Amino acid sequence: MTVSLEQLRRCHVAVDLGAARTRVYVKGMGLVVDQPSVAAVNTRNGALIAVGEFAEQMTGRTPDYIRVMRPVSGGTVVDIDMAQRMLRHLLGEKLRRQLRRKPRLRAAACTPHEADPLAQRATVETLVGLGARRVELVDTLIAAAVGCGLPVEQPTATMIMMCGAATTQVAVLSLGSIVTAARIPVGGEAVDHAVIQHLRHQHELMLPSQSVRPLQIALSENGLTLQGPSTTEIHGRDVATGLARSVRVDTAAVRDAIHTPLTAVLDGIGRILRDCPPDLVADLADRGIMMVGGSALLPGLDQMLRDSTGMPVHIAERPDVCAVQGLGEMMEGNVASMVLSPLTA
Repeated sequence: MTVSLEQLRRCHVAVDLGAARTRVYVKGMGLVVDQPSVAAVNTRNGALIAVGEFAEQMTGRTPDYIRVMRPVSGGTVVDIDMAQRMLRHLLGEKLRRQLRRKPRLRAAACTPHEADPLAQRATVETLVGLGARRVELVDTLIAAAVGCGLPVEQPTATMIMMCGAATTQVAVLSLGSIVTAARIPVGGEAVDHAVIQHLRHQHELMLPSQSVRPLQIALSENGLTLQGPSTTEIHGRDVATGLARSVRVDTAAVRDAIHTPLTAVLDGIGRILRDCPPDLVADLADRGIMMVGGSALLPGLDQMLRDSTGMPVHIAERPDVCAVQGLGEMMEGNVASMVLSPLTA
């Protein structure tokens, strides 16, 4: 953990700036913001038109002078000014007024594992621009592990897999720290892209909008599992004629298409286990892997991990909000730290 629990207890607000969604937790109030990390801007005058869900609905449906932007990519702020404007509107005037009453506003934020100093500085500057006097940074993996109830402070191994939109982070935790971890540049967006390319090449079909997760349209009702439907009907646009067309898609073929990007995730888990001490690997054989993050809900992904690793795989109760909930638990003082005091003769 980058900071101590005592420092986090002094914070008033926690922010999880994700590539897909932005979440804000206010001390004493709980989760107050859970919206897509999207903003729509008028390029003629620079005015902000919409943020959150409404801006996401505008993707692919705007005239030339309206640009839909994502100021966060892979858990890193790539446009500080736009991220600040987006956060201001997501919080709303009433909540911002309440936060401004704090004499020395402290904020906590999640950062990806082994984020470089520039990425950390971008997150700090984003929150400082909103009025925070001090910003504490916490590793996303530790925050998510706390949020899903893993005993991270105990001397036993726990493995967590953070399935994000742009990246997948895997780590083994023990005694409140990361023993070994890997950051894999494959996430939900790569899986979506694999499905889009499969539909384009095999069926010459384009989906109405790439902003809508294709898996939610094409593979509903657990279509990626062996027990799901064998075929699914999809509506889209013909590549050649541009006319609307419907096709029946073999879900087994789509399941094979997404295995290619997910192979990198399985390789990353293998590297983690090889670098992990044998005693901790023995613990993992019983405890298994805890999946968190929005892409953890991908149908069939947990079963694929079970088949490949031979370990139990669990999905958190609310995998998408585990990181910000973990920050909130630490802010509220609901997490007790394990103090390792030096022995005296």
